[in-house]
Amino acid sequence: MPKLVDSHVHLDDDAFAPDRDAVIGRAINAGVDTMILPAVDAASWPRIKALCANHRQLFPAYGLHPMFLAQHAPEHVDALSAWLDDDRVIAVGEIGLDFHVDGLDHDLQRHYFVNQLRLARERSLPVIVHARAALEEVTLTLRRTGGLRGVVHSFSGSEQQARHLWDMGFCIGIGGPVTYERAQRLRRIVAQMPIEFLLLESDAPDQPDAAHRGQRNEPARIVEVLRCIATLRGESEAAIAAATTANTRRLFDLDRRSN
Repeated sequence: MPKLVDSHVHLDDDAFAPDRDAVIGRAINAGVDTMILPAVDAASWPRIKALCANHRQLFPAYGLHPMFLAQHAPEHVDALSAWLDDDRVIAVGEIGLDFHVDGLDHDLQRHYFVNQLRLARERSLPVIVHARAALEEVTLTLRRTGGLRGVVHSFSGSEQQARHLWDMGFCIGIGGPVTYERAQRLRRIVAQMPIEFLLLESDAPDQPDAAHRGQRNEPARIVEVLRCIATLRGESEAAIAAATTANTRRLFDLDRRSN
């Protein structure tokens, strides 16, 4: 079985404080030998940097998440610019728009999103994008900004919305939600989509697969996502593993970053 990449895992989260090294070890033992850690706010950047410095399997992405507006300040965008100069940084993220959560100022979200997209374009870095109840505007903003590549993580839109992203060269991140039988639209998209735009992700500690409903998620469990996708597509697990790992390594230029 080819090695797997978890393209989105929040290993710095407090949920992993009691056993973080064991969680990383279980992932590696399950064949997940590369994990990408997107940030949520400026305070998380040093934690993620330290984690990635101690584990060669982990790679950092720095950004300002739209759900954490209360923790952001205008000067954090300028600070982010300096953090992106780190040689091990592989993406700007997690960034985007969230119109699902009440009380999050839409215009302020847009301000942070657009400015972070510009930083990513200036540095030719991919973006890790959060889009909840805002996928149409996110897609329009990505297209309007131009010169970008990346992944919309935890994709939950329509096939047409997915195609708009693929037409721009963007990937979609698929995790635990695809394992739920009620997720019929998502399962149809994954079954039929061009494999070159598919990335595996855990979003741990959130979004566990159906077999672990209500539990803390872990990166090792993307193996369950892999099995589900292989079944949906009628392909071997090894083929899906090889394709999604190649996609992720190509998008984030991991072969060069690993040297």
